[in-house]
Amino acid sequence: MGTIVKKMSVVQLTVLTAINMLGSGIVLLPSKLAQVGTISIFSWIVTALGSLALAYAFAKCGRFSRKPGGMGGYAEYAFGRSGNFMSNYTYGVSLLIANVAIAITAVGYATELFHVTLTPIGVAVATVVLLWLTTIANFGGPHITGQIGNVTIMGVIIPVLGVSILGWFWFDSSLYVAAWNPHDMPIFHAVGASISITLWAFLGLESACANTDAVENPERNVPIAVLGGTIGAAVIYIASTNVIAGIVPNMDLAASTAPFGLAFATMFTPLIGNIVMGLMIIACIGSLLGWQFTIAQVFKSSADVGYFLKLFAKTTKSGTPIVGMLVLVVCQSVLTLMTISPDLSKQFDMIVNLAVVTNLVPYLMSMAALMTIQKAAGVTPRKAMLTNGIAYIAAAYSYYALYSSGADAMMLGGIVTMLGWTLYGTVSRRFMTVDTQVVEGTWPQKV
Repeated sequence: MGTIVKKMSVVQLTVLTAINMLGSGIVLLPSKLAQVGTISIFSWIVTALGSLALAYAFAKCGRFSRKPGGMGGYAEYAFGRSGNFMSNYTYGVSLLIANVAIAITAVGYATELFHVTLTPIGVAVATVVLLWLTTIANFGGPHITGQIGNVTIMGVIIPVLGVSILGWFWFDSSLYVAAWNPHDMPIFHAVGASISITLWAFLGLESACANTDAVENPERNVPIAVLGGTIGAAVIYIASTNVIAGIVPNMDLAASTAPFGLAFATMFTPLIGNIVMGLMIIACIGSLLGWQFTIAQVFKSSADVGYFLKLFAKTTKSGTPIVGMLVLVVCQSVLTLMTISPDLSKQFDMIVNLAVVTNLVPYLMSMAALMTIQKAAGVTPRKAMLTNGIAYIAAAYSYYALYSSGADAMMLGGIVTMLGWTLYGTVSRRFMTVDTQVVEGTWPQKV
């Protein structure tokens, strides 16, 4: 008699999806949005709708795709093996860049907590040191660091939920109104100015579709859970960032590198604010610990099947890809030094915009492949019509987010993406050898 595995309900998967999105991406958001004004609530609405379209389309990709490898597998349906490579490559690069932004966030909160003023070079050096420390901490394997990350994430979730619920008791509508559009920007420009930073908070929504096999009635429940989790995360994001705008004066909030700490200090006492800052620093470090290992694993998995350079596949006896981790942290260090800015906030902007641009490449490839995925799965054109329409909406939003990221991010993102074609040319010879041997009947076949 087989073991009966209890599967998650739609409510459990919805909660899990929302928690997966509520990460360190929100930690600096109130300050970034304050620089635009509370008019940025329109950016939240646009991004929430765009993220819902993306989430629904990814749920369908996960439901009908029969190829492994997540977004790389989705892209392969429409773009072949090179599409699989480019999707995995740009996704891996975006994670690498995003971790630099998380490290900068931790440094920003630490300077506020310890009342330290760092020069631009000092910020860069502190960021590089933190990246190296969290990388070296993973050399023993992921077991301990994974458990640490599961606990430390509460350092973000508790303050964000707390201010979303309790903050309204300190909310001053006159502060909120005064912060509406401090720079008198046209509405279209104001919305565009904060699109990439709001999308930054939702990056990773595609991972919510990874639990298809663990939920009851996945065809019905996965889209419900993904949409419900995305809506839940959007409500918390919008509530927390907007309530803070009515607690802290706009000028103070825009200049802060630890907005949640500042909000709690205003609501309660400076001590409570310091505790919140400490929690968020710990949460960022915990997130870095997990993601530094995850990035190395993403590159290792692709190297194992021949997509990335072989050095990323090398592991120690414990299965840790130390060589790959060292190469990646060197790249992160170079990126940190390349983006040194007189203002920590501006350096964070550059990194986030570049992470968003590179992350949108596999998003767009997945949206484009969805029609082919559904056709391969035998979905009738009539049933596929709604999903294809939503995929087009998600793609349109993604292009708007690319445009809103700015010329510098688009240029650097374009160079990084084009570099991927050179790397693919380097590894594609292996596939030609395999394909030739299969055609000639000399490639080992399974009996």
